Amino acid sequence: MGEALWDVLPEGKKIGGAPANFAYHVQQFGIPSCAVSAIGDDSLGEELLANFSQRGINSLIEKVPYPTGTVQVELDAVGVPQYDIKENVAWDNIPYTAPLESLAGRTRAVCFGSLAQRNVVSRRTINRFLDAMPQDEDNLVVFDVNLRQGFYTKEILCNSMQRCNILKINDEELVTVSRMFGYPGIDLQDKCWILLGKYNLKMLILTCGINGSYVFTPGNVSFQPTPKVEVADTVGAGDSFTAAFIASILKGLTVEEAHRRAVATSAYVCTCQGAMPVLPDELTR
Repeated sequence: MGEALWDVLPEGKKIGGAPANFAYHVQQFGIPSCAVSAIGDDSLGEELLANFSQRGINSLIEKVPYPTGTVQVELDAVGVPQYDIKENVAWDNIPYTAPLESLAGRTRAVCFGSLAQRNVVSRRTINRFLDAMPQDEDNLVVFDVNLRQGFYTKEILCNSMQRCNILKINDEELVTVSRMFGYPGIDLQDKCWILLGKYNLKMLILTCGINGSYVFTPGNVSFQPTPKVEVADTVGAGDSFTAAFIASILKGLTVEEAHRRAVATSAYVCTCQGAMPVLPDELTR
């Protein structure tokens, strides 16, 4: 749930936004998925829907009286993206509808972020969706922190961590969150154990770029090194990691197995341009 938009890259525009990336990759692992967002009644919105259809992405996308979202993306010398995210756009104003409530009632896993909550309309819709999901302890509620351009507050982060049972965060975001929450002076792993316990999480996923990634569960931690690959760009790599991990857990894999598959999937996406390459069979089977 969240942003549906166009990433305007140096080589042209590509469909983007974490929900589309997540839903696209989840379905490549054989799990039915749905991207939830909003578009404007404009040519960019129509093109986005056509692109979703072409890629086979199931979606629940409402048209609202705001422009379809765009993000200007510039890549630095090592392919890391820098974002200029346009404000007051369609995905800031996702309405809560009867079809969305129906979808919530049959949802086993949801992924949402902090960026899509910068506006009160979408923030309320996300929270109402979470309320309408079956309150089953096996359901997965994933909060994927994405701190962009100051579009977040301590209140939003705190509420989201209280609502989720899986927290996904990178090392830079963890430093920022730790400063906000008042425990900046301890190492990254200790910060993760604190968050895992404080918010009674099933899992905490920490990604550290080239320095590997961790999955913390009560009493255990899984570590995987980051494979060395030739990077085309890193756009959508984190979303593919989350999607591969969650799809693997839903299919009954262990945390360690899901972690290995997520790392391999993210590494492959980094070798491709754009966020939505077709994954090879050896990753998805």
